Amino acid sequence: MSKIDLSQFEKKMIVRNTQDGDIDQLFELQKKCFPNMEPWKRKHIESHLRLFPEGQFVVEFDGDIIGSCSSLIVNFDEYDDKHTWDDITDEGYITNHDPDGYNLYGIEVMVHPDFRGMKIGRRLYEARKDLAREYNLKSVIIGGRIPNYHKHENELSPREYVEEVRNQNIYDPVLTFQIMNGFTVMRINPNYLPDDKLSSKYATLMEWNNIDYRARTKRHFKTSHPVRIMVIQYMMKNIDSFEEFSRQCEYYVDVAADYGSDFAVFPEIFTTQLMSFLEEKVPSKSVRRLSEYTEEYIEMFTHLAVKYNVNIIGGSHFVEENDQIYNISYLFRRDGTIEKQYKIHITPNERTWWGIQPGDAVKVFDTDCGKIAIQICYDIQFPELARYAVDQGANIIFVPFCTDDRQGYLRVRYCAQARAIENQVYTVIAGTVGNMTQVENMDIQYAQSGIFTPSDFEFARDGIVGECNANVESVVVGDVDLEILRRQRKSGTVRQLHDRRRDLFDLSFNVNTEFKPERT
Repeated sequence: MSKIDLSQFEKKMIVRNTQDGDIDQLFELQKKCFPNMEPWKRKHIESHLRLFPEGQFVVEFDGDIIGSCSSLIVNFDEYDDKHTWDDITDEGYITNHDPDGYNLYGIEVMVHPDFRGMKIGRRLYEARKDLAREYNLKSVIIGGRIPNYHKHENELSPREYVEEVRNQNIYDPVLTFQIMNGFTVMRINPNYLPDDKLSSKYATLMEWNNIDYRARTKRHFKTSHPVRIMVIQYMMKNIDSFEEFSRQCEYYVDVAADYGSDFAVFPEIFTTQLMSFLEEKVPSKSVRRLSEYTEEYIEMFTHLAVKYNVNIIGGSHFVEENDQIYNISYLFRRDGTIEKQYKIHITPNERTWWGIQPGDAVKVFDTDCGKIAIQICYDIQFPELARYAVDQGANIIFVPFCTDDRQGYLRVRYCAQARAIENQVYTVIAGTVGNMTQVENMDIQYAQSGIFTPSDFEFARDGIVGECNANVESVVVGDVDLEILRRQRKSGTVRQLHDRRRDLFDLSFNVNTEFKPERT
């Protein structure tokens, strides 16, 4: 007898994290598992994978997906006892996922009907338990369906039905399975899933406690999480050298450090001040001369950020890449690392006088003060960019700007304040003032820089943390509180992020065309 090739008999079953390529199969699986319930939409699953990919699992058997589950992390104490599935998942998008939370919350499990009885659900539940142990979470919480309750609702209350199942007098395919997997009933929530007719809209809130959980002293309830910002309303005036420009910049960073600032924010294209000694009158040529100082500009601010221990929003600077000129704002972190954001929307003036080219990627940056975004001047006037940045986790949007008249300034200011309200986010605008008589197209400036908040009782009365006097060289220093922002998003007088009608409209951003010009 010849040697048997065992590989021909193998059928591999693996549990792994969900991937983008699984989405179409998940749609088909959902139709088979929940034929009478409203299915996921692609944007729901994409949001899960973007916000918490580690919490999404599938079971793959011989190359086909036969099971899946979705989860997010929450601080369960912040939710009402009678919360619904929509409440705990932000209507399926899990934008309320809290990496600093204490509980893993399971929001869906699916097992292909043809493969039930093969411990698929158990494998998925074990994956969740392992994740809770890995992340040192207190517990796994689920809102479980009771799909056989409709057969007994005329003679049993939900509580009585649950007791009968716990006593093994009634079999329920979901509740019985959850009890067998170590979950205990916490309470029964009405109207949990409005389209779950088999459960008469009820759900059992159940919990598995992680006995390996170790309390961490660094995880505690925060009464505040202040971030101090210094905005520089920079005076544009004629100078004689880059060294003179550098001394002015260092002066302001030094002041920011003296005030204990976490961020120092410079205005848009304030490096055009260097044009005052370049002796080039043709604007299209002068920007290319200016771009020759890019490396010196980057080296200077990298040094200042580390030396003074301040994160610096380096205004913006004209940079030549691949023979094109871009308007780029740099983030210089105080740990010495650097990020950059290209201006997305180019004004007619920039296009006509300097030939500026647009970028096409909205970035959100991690800092030691949370996630931030930078939107240069004109970009803040397009609400989609701010919405996208906040959906990616931004808590502060910095807006370096440069305007030559009051109308242009007010467009920036009004839109920055609108974005703060629409997205429950802090916005910061920093502009240039003064005159440069020797520089074509940069001769006059108008600005009143400031720090803005959402409009609610938790914040300053007029939604203004602080602002400079108009058209004078000055700074404004103010604190924004990320903990107050977090609470206001959950329980404010209005909750724009939560109450957005995703069933009627949504934002689609083409993130696949990532802009990758030559690195400087």
